[in-house]
Amino acid sequence: MRTRTLSFGLYADERGLAWARNLVREAVASRSARLVEDNVAHTVFGSELTTADVYGFLAEQWVAEHPGESSGERVPVELSVRVVCSLRTWRAIRKAVIRALCPEGPKPHACRVPWIAA
Repeated sequence: MRTRTLSFGLYADERGLAWARNLVREAVASRSARLVEDNVAHTVFGSELTTADVYGFLAEQWVAEHPGESSGERVPVELSVRVVCSLRTWRAIRKAVIRALCPEGPKPHACRVPWIAA
């Protein structure tokens, strides 16, 4: 077992960020992995670039998916989570989080929190 990292760019306010963090925690717990650390940053890990520079397009996604709605206090951030698990488990956790962030369905839909897997 190794420590592995999951990273997601999000366009979220505090409530949306808490929701996304909870999705990750649930996915980790359901697969018996161990969450070591989770961080929310306004600069991209290992870079001097801001999350606004890298994930700014998520604000445009919000506008397109939620026409006429205010973005409120949403900002681009990076959620980085370190977990101890096998590569197979890491892949399963990542897939589960992605599915939960914006579940597909038969109807057109908009993501609650615009995101990208980093």
